[in-house]
Amino acid sequence: MNQLIALVMLVALSGCVSIARVDSGTRTLGTRLEVSIEGPWNHVSAPNSGPAETWTMDGLPIDQLLFYAGLKEGVSVHAPGPDAAVKRLELRAAMQPDEIVALFEGMLTRDGSRFRLIRLEPMRFGGQSGFPFDYALTRKLDNVQLAGLGFGAISKGELFVIL
Repeated sequence: MNQLIALVMLVALSGCVSIARVDSGTRTLGTRLEVSIEGPWNHVSAPNSGPAETWTMDGLPIDQLLFYAGLKEGVSVHAPGPDAAVKRLELRAAMQPDEIVALFEGMLTRDGSRFRLIRLEPMRFGGQSGFPFDYALTRKLDNVQLAGLGFGAISKGELFVIL
C-alpha cells in the first residue's frame, strides 16, 4: 500500500515540473536581458516558482542559476509561501544595493538556512551601474555549505539580477 501511495505521489508531482534543455548561444530573458551561454543547461519550470527563470546543469540540489529579468516595483523576489503571515519581500524603486541583497537573503533563508554576505561592491553590469555580491549559505535541510555569487543592476526602474 505504501508503494502505491508513493507511486501516485511521484506521478502527481512529475506533472508539476518541466525541464527543457537550453542550448549554447545567446538567449533573451524577459524583454531586456541577453545572456550568452556555453555548455549544457536545463531550464526548470514549476508552478508558483516565483519570478526567476531557473536553470541547472547538474540538478537543483547541486547548482542553480536564477535570472530575474526586469522586476518592477512591488514585485516579490520569491514565490508565494504556504504561510500567508510570512512577509513578502518586495522591490522598491529607491532601494540601495545592500537592501536588494537583503531581499535575496530573506528569500534564501525562508526555510531557516543561514546566509552570510562575503562581498558587495559597485561595478558596471550590463552597461549599468551595478553590484556584484558573494555569499555563503548553509542549508538548514542538510547543513551543506554553499557558495553563491550574484550580479545586480537597476535599469529604467527595473531590477535585473543573475544569482
